[in-house]
Amino acid sequence: MNAKTYVACDLGAESGRVICGSLAKGTLDLEESYRFTTGPSTVCGSLRWNILRFFDEIKRGLSAVYTAHGQIDGLSVDAWANDYAYFSKSDPLLALPFHYRDPRTDEAFPAFLSRAGRDLIFRETGIQFLPIQTLYQLFDDVIHRPKLQSVADVFLCIADYFHFLLCGEVAAEKSSASTTQIFNPVTNRWSEALISKLGCPSRLFPQVVSSGTSLGKLDTRITDELGINRCEVFATCSHDTGAAVAAAPASGSRWAFLSSGTWSLLGVELDQPLINEKSLFANYTNELGFENRVRFLKNITGLWIFQELRRELLQLGTECDYARLTAEAAAATPLRSLIFPNDPKFLKPGGMIEKVKNFCGRTGQPVPETVGSLARCILESLALSYAVQISELKDRFGCTIDVLHIVGGGSKNRLLNQFTANATGTLVTAGPTEATAIGNILIQAVVSGELASGFDIREVVRRSFPIECFEPRDGSPWQEALWIYQKLTEQ
Repeated sequence: MNAKTYVACDLGAESGRVICGSLAKGTLDLEESYRFTTGPSTVCGSLRWNILRFFDEIKRGLSAVYTAHGQIDGLSVDAWANDYAYFSKSDPLLALPFHYRDPRTDEAFPAFLSRAGRDLIFRETGIQFLPIQTLYQLFDDVIHRPKLQSVADVFLCIADYFHFLLCGEVAAEKSSASTTQIFNPVTNRWSEALISKLGCPSRLFPQVVSSGTSLGKLDTRITDELGINRCEVFATCSHDTGAAVAAAPASGSRWAFLSSGTWSLLGVELDQPLINEKSLFANYTNELGFENRVRFLKNITGLWIFQELRRELLQLGTECDYARLTAEAAAATPLRSLIFPNDPKFLKPGGMIEKVKNFCGRTGQPVPETVGSLARCILESLALSYAVQISELKDRFGCTIDVLHIVGGGSKNRLLNQFTANATGTLVTAGPTEATAIGNILIQAVVSGELASGFDIREVVRRSFPIECFEPRDGSPWQEALWIYQKLTEQ
C-alpha cells in the first residue's frame, strides 16, 4: 500500500510554505512543494494581511503536491496567532485582517486593561500581557468598527479561517483559541467575563475543537477548480508554535523548548495551566496544545529585529543575506553593546537601525556603527534574553532544565545557537528547522491512525532529522554580560 501523503500549509510572517510528508518505516520523508512571500500590505496607513492572495498561493501549492504525488490524503494550515478575519453567511470576507504590528492597539490595550483589570484578565486566561493579543484588537473594533461587528457572524484566527475556506467548517482550534487572551484554559471555554467586558456580540466567538480534529472534506469547488482529489482537512495545531513544540525532539521531562523565528517563544511543557501570582508577576503565558499539553512560556521579540536590520540594509543598497549578516556578526567585537529586545520601541516596523543605536546611546553603551556590530548586538542580546528566561523557569518556577531544544527557522543560525548555549550555560540542540510543518503533518498521521500519540511523533522526529548539539563555553564573560543585560531591562 502506498504511504499516505499529508500536506502542511505553514504560514509565517515572511513566507508561506506548502510542505508534504509521508511516513515510511518509522521515518518521515519531507518535501517542500511550494513557497511564497507573505508580509503585510499598507492600506490607507494601516497594516493588513492580503489573505485572499495567500489563499490563491495555498491552492497553487496543493496543485503542485498533487502533480508530484497524484494523491493528497490530508491537509492542515498553521499560522501566527492573534490576527483574525470576520465573515458572514452572505460574505466570506468582510475586511482585510489587520497585522498585529499595526499601531491600532496603542489606544485599545491600556483602555481595556483599565476597564477589566490585569487580575481578572490573567485569572481568566493565564496569558501574557502584550498589546498584539486578539483581545485588544477586538476591543479596538468595538471602539472604532462597531458596524463591522454588527454584520459579522463570527471571527476566526488566520489558520482556522483558511480551514473554513477549504472545507466550510467554522471552528476555532484550541491551540489557537488559547492564545487570544479570551479563552479560559481551565474551563476550556471562551471567557464569558471578558466577552462581557469587551462589549461585542457573543455570537462572534466560534465553537472550539481539540488539537487534532478532522474537520471534513476539501470543498468540491476547490477540487474541481484544481483537478485534485477530495482529501481530509484537519485542525492539527492551528497556532504554529503549538505544531512546532509537538515536533520538538525531546525525551523525558528535564527540557525546555525555544521556537525560534520572527518571535522567540521559550518555555516548558506542563500537565496543567500554571495561573497564579508568580506567573502573573513574571508575565508568563499558558497556551494549550496537542494532547492537552500546556506550553508555559514567554514571548520574546525574536529574530524580527535581525530581519528588520536586513530589510533596512537592503533599502540602503547594501546587499546582504542572513548568512553574510551572521558572518559579519561573528567577526565583530564580543559583548560590546546590548539591547533589551522586548522594549516596546522594537515592536513596530521602521527605523530599526536607529532604534538599536539610540537604545545603546541612551544606556551609556558604545553605539554600534558597523553592520557586524549591529548584527552581533542583536544576536547576543537575544541569547541573553533567553538566559534570563531559563534562569526564571529554574529559580522562580522550580523547573529542571538539562537541555534547551531550539526548533524552527532560527535554529539554522549556528552563531545564535552557540551564543544561547554560552549565555544559558545549558546544552542546546538545534533542529529540526521545519518543526512547525513536521508537527502539523505528524499530528495528521496520529489522527489518521498511522501513529499512536505525541510520544510517537517525537520518536519519529529523532529518527528522521539531524539534530546538532552546542555545548556551553566562555562562561565568565557571558555571566558578566548577563548582569549588565539585566540592568538594562530595568531602565
